[in-house]
Amino acid sequence: METKVKRGMLIGFIGVVCFSLTLPATSIAVPYFGETIVGLGRTVIAAIIVSIILIIKKESLPNKKQLKSLGIVAIGAVLAFPLLTTFAMKTLPVSHGAIELALLPLATAGFAMWRGGERPFKRYWIASIIASIAVLIYAVYLGLGQLQKGDVALILAVIILGLSYAEGGKLSKELGSWQVIAWAILIGAPFFIIPVALNISVNMLQAPIEAWMSLIYLALVSQFLAYVAWYGGMSLGGIARVGQIQYLQPFLMIGFSVFFLGESITWLTIVLAVIVVFCVIIGKNAPVIKKESR
Repeated sequence: METKVKRGMLIGFIGVVCFSLTLPATSIAVPYFGETIVGLGRTVIAAIIVSIILIIKKESLPNKKQLKSLGIVAIGAVLAFPLLTTFAMKTLPVSHGAIELALLPLATAGFAMWRGGERPFKRYWIASIIASIAVLIYAVYLGLGQLQKGDVALILAVIILGLSYAEGGKLSKELGSWQVIAWAILIGAPFFIIPVALNISVNMLQAPIEAWMSLIYLALVSQFLAYVAWYGGMSLGGIARVGQIQYLQPFLMIGFSVFFLGESITWLTIVLAVIVVFCVIIGKNAPVIKKESR
């Protein structure tokens, strides 16, 4: 049993590391391929791999009820999050984005409680307010007194992906963990083919190898394999235990921004990251009570 938990923790950690490289990879790829190719093209590429896997494993088609939930997952994880983060990374440093994306576990927990008919205690709301205020102050401070468009995009990304994660977590209990993101990719990909095709340019062939590697990473790892590792780790080690690893993500993301992009990190960034993650831990683990049915 202990070995199973350790394996789950290790696989879950691999998933978090993979997710933490998403913003740095996006920041590298966007200048050469543009928002549409990076934001939507990754799904088209991932869909090819996913189709092969689903055919080999002979997975059954989702039913109508599952398709509705998969639509919500697709809107968040396949469409909104990639596009919004791609837009944000045109103007914001990765370390900046890491602070705002640190709110994701809190948003996911809130939507999970709402979808599950539960009402969180005051501790959740207090922690959420403090974390959100800290993020807004940080964003306004770096934006010289105002929120930048990239900040708004990232905050929207957190909210929409939080709903998507909550819906996907609920659906994975009946459909299967990795199957949720796999089917969501296939649902979204057909709608992206035309805009992606219209934005393909011959000039992209001149992009450096690091830009191509970043795009391939986003398509195969960030869009699919990272989810496989994350869901697989939670299924082995338990959702509550493995889920705690997600608190490392903003710090890993900040570290990768320094290593790969040469960004300079201030003490304010580190302090704000600690405050936000601390609030997320308190809020996410706050007790809840079930709403009474009428």
